[in-house]
Amino acid sequence: MARSALLLVLWATAAMARPLVLLFPAVGQPLAVTVSGRVLKDAPTSGSNPLSRNLRRLTASDWEDAALAVTFDGQTQTTRSGHDGVFEVTFRAPLSQPFRPGMHPVTAQVQGAISKTTVKVLDDRAAFFVISDFDDTMAVSNVVHRRELLKAALLQDADTQPVVEGMPGFYRCLVEAQRPETALAVVTGSPHQYVGRIAHFLARHGFPLAGIYPRDLGLDTLSDYKQPVIRKLLQGTKQPVVLIGDSGEHDPEVYVQIRKEFPGRVRAIYLRDAGGDTSDPARFEGALLFHHPREAAKDALARGLISKRCYDTEFPEEPAQ
Repeated sequence: MARSALLLVLWATAAMARPLVLLFPAVGQPLAVTVSGRVLKDAPTSGSNPLSRNLRRLTASDWEDAALAVTFDGQTQTTRSGHDGVFEVTFRAPLSQPFRPGMHPVTAQVQGAISKTTVKVLDDRAAFFVISDFDDTMAVSNVVHRRELLKAALLQDADTQPVVEGMPGFYRCLVEAQRPETALAVVTGSPHQYVGRIAHFLARHGFPLAGIYPRDLGLDTLSDYKQPVIRKLLQGTKQPVVLIGDSGEHDPEVYVQIRKEFPGRVRAIYLRDAGGDTSDPARFEGALLFHHPREAAKDALARGLISKRCYDTEFPEEPAQ
């Protein structure tokens, strides 16, 4: 009888467990759109505080070999998740009917769960697009101070993590004020499980809608995890790029490497002074190291990357003392 009761409890627990599809917002092209995500066996419950929510996100188990149906612009593709629950599909458009530039919905479905997000198809006429870091570039994470970094990662969430003052306006000028409007891709060391948190943070603080390319945490992504993503974005586009990051860890070295690999493709590199080694000028060769986004915006204005109207709107001159 006790054994039967135990089996009944286990069955009931399994029946209540709900899978979850983490579907990542993306930047696409008129002829090809790649969508990726991750499938979890059990949707992490909300938790009563940020620590509980973040730990539940990070420890949720992956669903290997889950059967998925992914739909974009009237096309549906089927695929299966890998050993870590990760999946990726690419939709291609005929030359005669490319995908329309702008926002498009995308859905991914497994048995018991469906997820929706947005793909932004980059207009071929866009003068450039923007690739950015997240931590200490958009959000204050204090990466160079491990204790403060853990606090940001585990004890804060999208509603409590501080924004870097002035950065939303800088991105709005670079992305939304362009004609035609361009696109923003956030390539970050934050884990897959934090994509929803990042998207909520960006929306809450008025950043442009962005494609989010997170890190699949593992031994093979301890370093050099941004370059493959940035290479893939550049290889799939023809536009130049503006790179935005910070001085805290490896953004200067990563962006210099990308500029060497793609000569003529990098219009500008902007690096926020977030600590780390700023004494070596070689780290920042060809980049602008700035303290306040107003400095970066002023440089972008001089380069013709943003308009005077947007600059004056987002960065009005401070009244004289």
